[in-house]
Amino acid sequence: MIGAMVFAAGLGTRMRPLTDDRPKGLVDVAGRALVDHALEQVAGARPIVVNAHHHADRLIAHLAPRGVRILHETPTLLDTGGGLRNALPHLGAGPALTMNADAVWTGPTAFATLSAAWAPDRMDGILLLVPLSRAVGPATGSFGMRAGGRLERDPEGHVYTGAGIVKTDALADDPREVFSLRDLWFDMAARGRLHGVLHPGGWADVGTPDGIAAAEAMLAARV
Repeated sequence: MIGAMVFAAGLGTRMRPLTDDRPKGLVDVAGRALVDHALEQVAGARPIVVNAHHHADRLIAHLAPRGVRILHETPTLLDTGGGLRNALPHLGAGPALTMNADAVWTGPTAFATLSAAWAPDRMDGILLLVPLSRAVGPATGSFGMRAGGRLERDPEGHVYTGAGIVKTDALADDPREVFSLRDLWFDMAARGRLHGVLHPGGWADVGTPDGIAAAEAMLAARV
């Protein structure tokens, strides 16, 4: 079983003024909250955990009927690595699908693509990528895909979509409270244990108010 961790605890700084009175996860894109787009992408994973911080009460009220576990990160924001580590008691011992709540998608879900490609015998992590030419919004390259799907850091490479599967074994003993998942990825990559798979559909970053129109156009066109 693969659990899912949806990261929705950010301050929404780049999305202001829309986040002056709400968390970024409740910003509307094509008639649905961003966090709902994210939850659609992890459908099939169990259990599902969502973290909250900025205007947490509004996000908690929105998610209460959804059957997900909500973790209010207070007073300290834990970043992605710390947030995942904090969620381990609720996710269980297996691998976790991690999902950022600031993008929209077309095509197969992230869970479907990642779980089909997941091979724990030769991977400690797998990231869902799109070619830079197909990314909608102000995305930049992050990883190059080598033989057998192994990933290396490459600013001219594919775009990380914000979704991946990682083994969580090493997290429980990490003494840090606040750290990024990138620390885990780069260690995996150095050992040849970080892989990638391409998302065959459309993907749009929705990190700023200006990105909403482009994302909605992509959804309308079903790229």
